[in-house]
Amino acid sequence: MNLVTKYQDAFLGHLKTVASNKQPDSLYDPIRYIMSLGGKRLRPVLTLISCDFFDHDYKEAMNAAIAIEVFHNFSLIHDDIMDEAPLRRGNQTVHTKWNLNTGILSGDAMLILAYQYFEHYPPEVFRKLAMLFSKTALEVCEGQQLDIDFETRNDVGLPEYIKMIDYKTAVLLGAAMKMGAVVANASEECSQRIYNFGRYLGIAFQLQDDYLDAFGDPETFGKQVGGDIISNKKTFLYLTALKLSNGRQREILEELYSQSPNDAQEKITTVKEIFRSSGAALATKDEIARYTKKAFATLETINILPANKEKLRDFGALLMNRTV
Repeated sequence: MNLVTKYQDAFLGHLKTVASNKQPDSLYDPIRYIMSLGGKRLRPVLTLISCDFFDHDYKEAMNAAIAIEVFHNFSLIHDDIMDEAPLRRGNQTVHTKWNLNTGILSGDAMLILAYQYFEHYPPEVFRKLAMLFSKTALEVCEGQQLDIDFETRNDVGLPEYIKMIDYKTAVLLGAAMKMGAVVANASEECSQRIYNFGRYLGIAFQLQDDYLDAFGDPETFGKQVGGDIISNKKTFLYLTALKLSNGRQREILEELYSQSPNDAQEKITTVKEIFRSSGAALATKDEIARYTKKAFATLETINILPANKEKLRDFGALLMNRTV
């Protein structure tokens, strides 16, 4: 991902300043901790790239980029609490390392900090960024609630699932790109189109994540392959398999997804075979390709240099062919 290296390096230098001198440590140490755990930093990098590609100094989008990353990590703290997750990127989660109350309060502080980064911009830019951020943050919460609701529902449809990953994941990618355009004073039309590009790419990205969870290489994926199967998550793969399977396959799937067997590996192997034989695996790859093509078609309508369009196409193709 050569495109992102310059922006990543610049961003990481500024990221060290987040909550660097704030007190009390009992509130801000967890924030400094979660922000130091790494990750792809994809969202803030997209903010910087978008600003740059609209012919504006990308450094001026740095505060918006930090706001996006702070918000993203705030959502991770609260997701980990809801999931009762012990680890995040191979390290203790905030609520495990400290305690539940600290996790909640430090997460709340991060949401407020994210808003404060917009205060560095002129009033009209601040207004646009804050309105976009509020809309996006609420949609992320709606997507998270849909994901929780799906755990106890047996009638989840594919359109509902796409809406859930759109809100939970994709809208933040779209907003990240639109913020860069807003800082660059791009037209409303171009700002909305780069938002749509990021959003379509975000849906494809999450579908790819679902696919890799089942069929990724354990050596490169970075987390347990089959984790969604073990936890009975109703992913696009699973919902498509239910739709395409024969009667016996459907019975087996529904039975396996209603329990947590002692032999998890046997469950993973059986479910993956149904994903393959039913055509769900191939259908998922087709859906990834469909949203990637929608992103690229939208990209063609944006008024940026052809060379920059080519860089974004290459970047999108690389994301969709990743193994991690």
